Amino acid sequence: MIRFFLVLLIALHLGACSNHEAPLTISDAAVSRPKPGMQMTAGYFTLTNHTPQEIVITEVRSPQFGSVQMHETVIDDGIARMVELDDLVLRAGSTVVFQPGGKHLMLMQAVESPDNVTLDFFAGDSIVLSVNVKVTD
Repeated sequence: MIRFFLVLLIALHLGACSNHEAPLTISDAAVSRPKPGMQMTAGYFTLTNHTPQEIVITEVRSPQFGSVQMHETVIDDGIARMVELDDLVLRAGSTVVFQPGGKHLMLMQAVESPDNVTLDFFAGDSIVLSVNVKVTD
């Protein structure tokens, strides 16, 4: 009988652990295939910080691209232009959307034509999120 309750307790604990949400999650991720002759493309997604602390994304890297930059489109005197972001602050419990006409990733210097792109999000020297995103045409 004690063995049964011990197994039940372990199963309940493991079940509770598997429901634990990651500190930072990504959804609706999309990376377009670079156009013929081009070595750059854009990435769009939604990032959610599930922690009670602020997370500051300082860099995004991808082995399929030589350079990845976080950008934001701004309107200045009626002209849209891209501004590189040094970092991205995700407040506790907040969500930030990367979408056309707003924040987005610029993936440049393609080193291959992949069907999937790995995106590694850094806070300082530590990877806080690593995802594989299917490339769309």
